[in-house]
Amino acid sequence: MRDRELYQQILGLSSPWKVDDIRLSLADRQVVVVVGHEPGMPLSCPTCGRSCGIYDHRKRSWRHLDTCQLQTVLEAEIPRVDCPEHGVQQVTVPWAAPGGRFTALFEAMVIAWLGEAPIKAVAELVGLTWDQVDGIQQRAIERGLARRKPTLVRNLGIDETSYQDDHEYVSVITDRDRRVVLEVLEDRKKETVRTWLDTLSDQQKQAIQTVSMDMWEAFINAFLERIPDADQKICFDRFHIASYFGKAVDDVRIQEHKALRANGGESILTHTKHHWLRNSERTDNRSRTWFMALTRASLKTARAWAIKEQAGKLWGFTSRNWAEKGWRRLLGWMDRCQLAPVKKVAATIKNHLWGILNAVVTASTNAIGESLNARIQKIKTMACGFRNRERFRRAILFHLGGLDLMPSEASYPTHTKP
Repeated sequence: MRDRELYQQILGLSSPWKVDDIRLSLADRQVVVVVGHEPGMPLSCPTCGRSCGIYDHRKRSWRHLDTCQLQTVLEAEIPRVDCPEHGVQQVTVPWAAPGGRFTALFEAMVIAWLGEAPIKAVAELVGLTWDQVDGIQQRAIERGLARRKPTLVRNLGIDETSYQDDHEYVSVITDRDRRVVLEVLEDRKKETVRTWLDTLSDQQKQAIQTVSMDMWEAFINAFLERIPDADQKICFDRFHIASYFGKAVDDVRIQEHKALRANGGESILTHTKHHWLRNSERTDNRSRTWFMALTRASLKTARAWAIKEQAGKLWGFTSRNWAEKGWRRLLGWMDRCQLAPVKKVAATIKNHLWGILNAVVTASTNAIGESLNARIQKIKTMACGFRNRERFRRAILFHLGGLDLMPSEASYPTHTKP
């Protein structure tokens, strides 16, 4: 009697559900808690709530949280009711989601551990198969997506991230204000992005104030075609622009280094690559006076470096007119510098100056997207890769989607802890 009362309290059961029996098997290190339904209690259709008569009973079992280091299983004969409108249906139970094989509290524990470890490790820890744990994760994601309410996102971000190797990508769309992933698209094509944008309501499209991205034409064209006034909202990422300048400086350095070596002399550019790529405003230059002297030498690399440094100073404007004057002055310098890699970057900047100016005056960057991208790569490494893009998408949404993943039944009162 005391055992039944104890488990009645542990499971938090209340009328019409009660513990009928406890079966203990120390050899199997398992305890089975038999739960019954009080006779004569009214039953209702789980779909419409109409009071119905019992059609039959079906025996079901659920894995629960361990008690006293023993695997705990709930077992019950669940009534099925015959609804005139919806037919024969099984009544809902307060400890598990419909159709589940685990109690809500057990699934909540597994979901919490999945936030820290890959599926394989969690499966070994709780004594389940990989597929069973994967099923719990999939149900959590579906539940979270179903609960997600349409929101007005003001500052959007879109970035690509590698899926399996450097030539396979997915597109990650983020809410930069909430720092969450909204969706993961299967590739980085214009049609795919455009299809996702078509799922947004007119109100959601109008609410977008900025869209931070790199200068990938497919992203640009998709937003220009689908978002009102997109040419005033698209902001090209500062760090992506900086990478163009950094690559140009390095290309000039490589060419000049080879030319100096070809003349049979020593190259003063040896082992200087990373010094040219650093932002001098964020570096203690007192410890590298030799390098600062090198920047004043008659070197092509020094000229390219000076242009890169000047570009880094053009992101502090708040006036669009002054920002445009600064960038056009820099572009004139780049056109006259006679350095092919730098002139190539100048052509790219000219074609995309409108989006750069948008980024300058709104102070928009894709830093949040880059941070989430780093976490995505960590998720991929932790899982040792993914078999297909859909699994990759689900893992990203599970960890970074800001979803409400826990079963609603997990709030059911209990005195046990994972």
